[in-house]
Amino acid sequence: MLERRPNAGSIQAVANYVRTAARLGHYFALFGLPDPAYPDVSCSTDLRSFDHVVIVVESGLQWLEGLRAPRVLADVPRRRRVVLDADGMYGPRVCVDGYDRNHQDEDERARWIAGLETLADRVLQPRLAGSAGATEAFSFYGYDPDCVRRSSRAKEFDILHVGHNWWRWRDVSTVLLPALESIRDQVDGIGFVGSWWDAAPTWFRSAGLQAAFVTDPELFTRLRIRVSPAVPYTDVIATMGTARVNVMTQRPLFRHLRLLTSKYFEIFAADTIPLVLLDSDHAAAVYGLAGADLALNDGVADKLLDALTQPEKYCELVDEVREHLVEHHAYRRRVLQLMALLGGWEGSP
Repeated sequence: MLERRPNAGSIQAVANYVRTAARLGHYFALFGLPDPAYPDVSCSTDLRSFDHVVIVVESGLQWLEGLRAPRVLADVPRRRRVVLDADGMYGPRVCVDGYDRNHQDEDERARWIAGLETLADRVLQPRLAGSAGATEAFSFYGYDPDCVRRSSRAKEFDILHVGHNWWRWRDVSTVLLPALESIRDQVDGIGFVGSWWDAAPTWFRSAGLQAAFVTDPELFTRLRIRVSPAVPYTDVIATMGTARVNVMTQRPLFRHLRLLTSKYFEIFAADTIPLVLLDSDHAAAVYGLAGADLALNDGVADKLLDALTQPEKYCELVDEVREHLVEHHAYRRRVLQLMALLGGWEGSP
């Protein structure tokens, strides 16, 4: 179960679980009625026919209000329910450098904890196994080698960023945009694809989220950066493939907590050179040793130019990372790990 959004959140991962489970002879489905916005996702509202229910919480608990929460609590025994806390809400209050945070205050944190504990005894977070935290670590997001696409088409962009402007402006404005400005005359097309780069949503002030949506459209115009709206999850990988280099950023809270997202793996399925704004040790932990060489730390402008002028060198690194992802993060492995974690399958992946 999750709040269904075709161009945000964990829907790409859910689609992969459904497809992969079917190949393994199991049936996974997304709670709800069939919807053409999710063409490759089986849907069902018959909660009692499933062995377990995974509740993916990534934007809020409001979507569970009304009929959904009572149905889950009534139709699925507590021992068969588990929560995936995708946004790091279950645990102590964390504020990163006075900027990004999981909770506004302790009262909000207490409400979240109570809400999640109403749903299940077990709370997972999408972290690498063995990492520290108040919850069980389960990587959840993964890599689908069948989605890797090679294209002979000419690239539309030299550099592309695919992702929403949600707590990203600090790193984008202090690290990425200054680097792009310093090399702008040496680079052809630059694009940002996602929501809220051109303007904040109308409701942001009433939600107290001014800092989450800060942007500067005039700066994008001055740097000749094309801003495009978000694309459906079915088009994300193909969209990334329209650029020679893709840059992945993560919100500071996720970097601090080392939470994984779909973007960690989607970007390596695309026909592009991925460069990730992560600490080198974290990149290596997720992607293997070659991942550290694709991390953007110091010398961001030089790394971007190096990737554009020496694509063969970087393509070798990307291929090494893909081999690591197949071995450690393929969705086949994720499905079997999840079933073992839930007690529905005995053995090792």
